[in-house]
Amino acid sequence: MTGTELLLQVWMAFLGTASFSVLFGVSRRHYLACGFTGGVGWLVYLLVLKIGWSNAVATFLATLVLATLSRVIAARFRTPATLFLLCGIFTLVPGASIYYTAYYFFIGDEPASLLKGAEALQLAVAITLGIGVCYSIPARVFGWKSSPSVWNNGDRSRTGYFHR
Repeated sequence: MTGTELLLQVWMAFLGTASFSVLFGVSRRHYLACGFTGGVGWLVYLLVLKIGWSNAVATFLATLVLATLSRVIAARFRTPATLFLLCGIFTLVPGASIYYTAYYFFIGDEPASLLKGAEALQLAVAITLGIGVCYSIPARVFGWKSSPSVWNNGDRSRTGYFHR
């Protein structure tokens, strides 16, 4: 893959993610950040594949970077990280593997269906693990000063957000 192809794919991932954020109902001020997370996630995925690692490892590392970036951007905008994570993960979801699993199943090619199903399951687990590892890092690392009030039984006096 040439540098031009790489840049074109990252640009398309950016546009696709930003477009998905429009469909997802994200505020206009977050479109660029959503597109950026999707583009960075796809860039990491392509670079890991380029060095020869497996599709599952590339998906795991890209998800890890994407989830971390989502948390950093969320702290900057003071919004939930899931806003950027759900839009950014759009490029990594194994939709083609799921489609071909069903396709091969319905045409009667069970071995191919099992192979594609196992691949889709691997990628889904890689995404889950990437998000889980990232979310095991405390929120303070990403710039949040204190826990949301919902974690303090609604006692807002113990959170840093409402101190004067």
